[in-house]
Amino acid sequence: MPVRLKDVAQHAGVSVKTVSNVVNDHPHVSSDMRERVQASLTELGYRPNLAARQLKHGRGGFITLAVPQLDSPYFSELAARLSDEATRRGFLLLLDVTGADPDEERLVLSGMRAHMVDGVIFSPLALSAEEIAARTDDIPLVLLGERRTPTQFDHVAVDSVAASRAVGEHLLALGRRRPAAIGRQTREGTASVRLEGFVEALHDQGLELPDDRTVTVDGFGREEGYHGMRQLLDLPADRRPDAVFAFNDLLAVGALRACHEADVRVPDDIAVAGFDDIAEGRFHAPSLTTISPDLEVLTRSVLDLLVRRIEGWAAPPEHPVVPWTLHHRESTGGPPTAAVGPAGPRG
Repeated sequence: MPVRLKDVAQHAGVSVKTVSNVVNDHPHVSSDMRERVQASLTELGYRPNLAARQLKHGRGGFITLAVPQLDSPYFSELAARLSDEATRRGFLLLLDVTGADPDEERLVLSGMRAHMVDGVIFSPLALSAEEIAARTDDIPLVLLGERRTPTQFDHVAVDSVAASRAVGEHLLALGRRRPAAIGRQTREGTASVRLEGFVEALHDQGLELPDDRTVTVDGFGREEGYHGMRQLLDLPADRRPDAVFAFNDLLAVGALRACHEADVRVPDDIAVAGFDDIAEGRFHAPSLTTISPDLEVLTRSVLDLLVRRIEGWAAPPEHPVVPWTLHHRESTGGPPTAAVGPAGPRG
């Protein structure tokens, strides 16, 4: 027999109304009471009755997460966290992988791919800000991603400019004076904002990022990072970098492999830093210095906004900023330390 709210209430020693408030994430529940009820929900294995929810609220109980790829550890972990949190709130998460194809992303934006869902979490990569701003579909939407997006939509993101600036400052504080970057792309998006922050840090110290030490890539995978680092290592000795910022951890892992094959010591000869804090980087030898976005806060912020919109919340769009941490690890030298980036509303 399925576990009912009444069963959870008896187990926790509270009213059915209190259990319902916790299940529906109502704010007016004390933290102690919420933990008590949540423990009973978990122990009894309670799952919301989506059919009953649909009859009561006229909703299907489904949310779509549309992302460019799932073979990236960052998006895989994010999808898993969002799925768990959506289930806790009584929704099922459906995945839509767009492949960063503009036509596929337009289908998501138009609602053609979301006609049976209550809301959409969308991480666009190929569409311009103008195309996103022209959206007319009325399905509740929350945007993800660090690119600049129209302010008329809810948007949750890390401040990649500030985080990338912190990476640059860290590398320069180590005494490195020939910085390089792997990850520039021709289109606007994640790469452009990470490049912006990194260059700001260099300019503050009177340094430039020359073109021959700025590697353009087609993708953000290990192979692109490997070939990007090989390109940098082929520079003349007086031009070869002593510090490299890869715009995500997969690029950085590929770069580390190229250094290993070329007998280039990391961090003695070249310090390497990444972005995303995937598990592969933490367990690599050397372990990878990187920016770690707070995925718990990101997940909670996204679903808070989306569920409120689904329930008819009509407040102006919100643009919360997710906190981040710069983890200093073996790939840049020195003892492991951490620097925390601020969070708050964006303008």
